[in-house]
Amino acid sequence: MKTIIIIVLGIVLAASVFAILKFTKFYKAIYTPTTVINSLKPKPEKTTFSILLLGYGGANHEGAYLTDTMMLAQVDTKKKKVTLISMPRDIWVKLPTKSGDDFHAKINSVYETELFPNDFPDLDTKKAGTKSDAELTKLIVSQITGIAVDNYISIDFESFTKAIDILGGVDINVQKSFDDEKYPAEGKEDDLCGKEEQFKLIEPFLPNATGSAEEREKLLKEKPELDELLRNATDSPQLAFPCRYEKIHFDAGRQHMDGATALKFVRSRQSPQDGGDFARAKRQQQLLEAVQNKILSVGFIAKIPSLLDEMEKYVKTDVSPETIQKLLKEAPSAEQYKITSIVLSDQNVLKNGRSENGQYILIPEHGEDQWKRVQMFIKNTIDEITPAPTRSPSLSPTP
Repeated sequence: MKTIIIIVLGIVLAASVFAILKFTKFYKAIYTPTTVINSLKPKPEKTTFSILLLGYGGANHEGAYLTDTMMLAQVDTKKKKVTLISMPRDIWVKLPTKSGDDFHAKINSVYETELFPNDFPDLDTKKAGTKSDAELTKLIVSQITGIAVDNYISIDFESFTKAIDILGGVDINVQKSFDDEKYPAEGKEDDLCGKEEQFKLIEPFLPNATGSAEEREKLLKEKPELDELLRNATDSPQLAFPCRYEKIHFDAGRQHMDGATALKFVRSRQSPQDGGDFARAKRQQQLLEAVQNKILSVGFIAKIPSLLDEMEKYVKTDVSPETIQKLLKEAPSAEQYKITSIVLSDQNVLKNGRSENGQYILIPEHGEDQWKRVQMFIKNTIDEITPAPTRSPSLSPTP
């Protein structure tokens, strides 16, 4: 089925891949098995699968391991249904700690805490899992959605763009024309735009620096022209360092995009016409649909070897070969599946807020850490129950 192939993007790619020796090498490189406890009691055949897709910028991007792309895909092979749930990066979530103290963070930072647990010494590592298995991220997403997350796939955007180029680009129907004048320019995240000397003077007074208020006042009295640069460096870096940003534009209508262009399309979030995380989430789902169409094209099989070579270094997963085989068996019945897309936003079950330290965050409409209404909204959408009830009964993750 089309969307099933999307869900295992970077791993499955085609049923014939299993017969190729190169795929075996590729899969061994990216696969991290989960712990399995043997049981004498046979389990019923599994018909519902949930896989978390995580996209991060990689070493060449600011916030290298922040998962600004996060999507949960649930496949029900019995009911022939697929649900894609996009979660904005600013959702405010509670992380488990050894001390028992409350610790909240944006959801896009959770995966990073697992990659670098030594940077977060109070994190409860028993729930965080290992460096490569994303157990904490899966747990947090399960708490939000009410859906037990079986597996994950994480992918570096560098690999994603190169994969699209190997595929020969993708065709996307852009819903509306938009501009973004604040898109981060590749490789210029730390460029000082010719202001090295001025920056050296104001650097001690930037957030988290050691300069005192008295020293700051003295500097600005001697060099008042630095006041605007100091303010902008803190509040509006696009004004302080304009060379770090570029203007991008997309016209409405069907567009053919290479990897770099597609990445800009799905990462843009500062457009007056189509900005914010919610619009970006919808564009990400569009791109997945475009990739699925390319994967199902006649010429795809010949591109598998080079595609696997490119993606081997940038993909991690704990999806087992057995699960992949089960999903691939559904491919012949693709047209029978119904696909439902959900974007969690402040237009349905979330609301805008500010953290204690002033960060923009999104929390459930009924209050911080109150996920029952969110879970019910997702469950009702999957079950096609409308309107949603005004009260939410207690929910636990579904199998």
